[in-house]
Order: sequence, then structure tokens, then C-alpha cells
Amino acid sequence: MKPLTIEGFLIRFLFALLLVLLTYNPSGYSYAHWFEKSFSNFGPLLAISGISLIIGWVIYIRATLRSLGLVGLILAGLFFATIIWLFIDWGWLSLSNVNAVSWVILILLSAVLAVGISWSHIRRKISGQVDADDVDEE
Repeated sequence: MKPLTIEGFLIRFLFALLLVLLTYNPSGYSYAHWFEKSFSNFGPLLAISGISLIIGWVIYIRATLRSLGLVGLILAGLFFATIIWLFIDWGWLSLSNVNAVSWVILILLSAVLAVGISWSHIRRKISGQVDADDVDEE
């Protein structure tokens, strides 16, 4: 297993961000908006796009759950929720600005997914422990 670099983590984060924002974002340009507008004319392009997004979500969620576990996922969610609370407390973010809160939540969701998919590398760097999901039997 190659060591995790900052660039490697940023690539994972960018792919998570792309997945999250392609699925939904407040701008009105997302799969959710496209699906809503085109539901009556549902066609193969909409289906392929939806299936591709589902594949991406399955990969990220499965890797996140396997590496962080349920407790780790809850802790990561609480950590990032507390960051939102801190931003609100400092006045950087207002709950009345739903659009801004939505963007922050989507970015932090991407961060949770990126940490989850990178956690095996991070844990190995911190503790020296290696995860082994599959063992080849010969």
C-alpha cells in the first residue's frame, strides 16, 4: 500500500465533492434537479447518470463504513456538525442563510467521505496498524 500524501487525500476529497455536488447542490444544477425536471421524460441518459452516481455513493459509503465503522462515522459527523456550530457561534455562518448552510454541509459531507475512504492510510501512518479485508489463500 502506497503512503497517503496530501495530494492523494485532496484527490479523494475532490472526487467526493464532485460526487456530492453532482448528486445535489443548491445552485439548481444537479442530478436531483435534472431528475425532478425530467421525470416525466425519463430516458436512458438520466438512468445511466443515476446508476453512475449510485455506484460512486456505494463505493464511498462502503469504504467509509468499513474503515471508520458506525461509531467512527457518528464521531466524524458530530465533529463536522460541531464545526458548523462553531461557524455559527463566531458569526461566520447564519442559519437564516439556508443556501450557505447547505453548501457548508455538502462540503463537510464530502470531507467525511474523503476521510472515510482515506482512513486506512491515515491509521497506518499514525499507529502502524494495517487493515486487511481480503486475504489470498494459496
